Amino acid sequence: MPAATRAVLRQSQFLTRRTAVRHASSSSEKASQTASQAASKAQQGLSKATAAAGPALNNAASALRKIGGPVGKVVSFIDAMIPPAIYYSRVGLELGKLVFRGQKMTPPNLATFQSYFQPLINAASNPATLKNISLPSPQNFLARVRNANAKEIAFVGVTAAEVIGFFTVGEIIGRFNLVGYRGEVSHH
Repeated sequence: MPAATRAVLRQSQFLTRRTAVRHASSSSEKASQTASQAASKAQQGLSKATAAAGPALNNAASALRKIGGPVGKVVSFIDAMIPPAIYYSRVGLELGKLVFRGQKMTPPNLATFQSYFQPLINAASNPATLKNISLPSPQNFLARVRNANAKEIAFVGVTAAEVIGFFTVGEIIGRFNLVGYRGEVSHH
């Protein structure tokens, strides 16, 4: 992404946040109107930046596509995959923000990161330290399962049900069918 496009995106995000914070105490109608105005300004700025950077990128991509052969195919494939990748990464980022705020999560502090990753850093710098790392024993795991309270068991059960449910829905979507896979009927 060109620097001009990033700058426009950054400015539009800043304007959207600033207007949302400034009008947070106003009525919801006024806030939504201001937010829609800020969003339209951001969209205009983005379209201007895209219009300015677009021809240069298109010329470079079209020149690489004209090479033909495997290189042209790879360039065409990558060129076709860029918009969906950008779209889904933005959707994932926004979804992550919603979940983060909804769960009232806070990022861990630097000391937590350092204490967590210090064994990995030590192992990378000195492979002999791998012998000193202790792995959890099966006895400790079984003792923890035996001593689990009802809340922990319910949490594990709900999480397992969610994982199985998401897997099942994904399989149904992937097959485009509720039961079985499509394909040729084989006769034995």
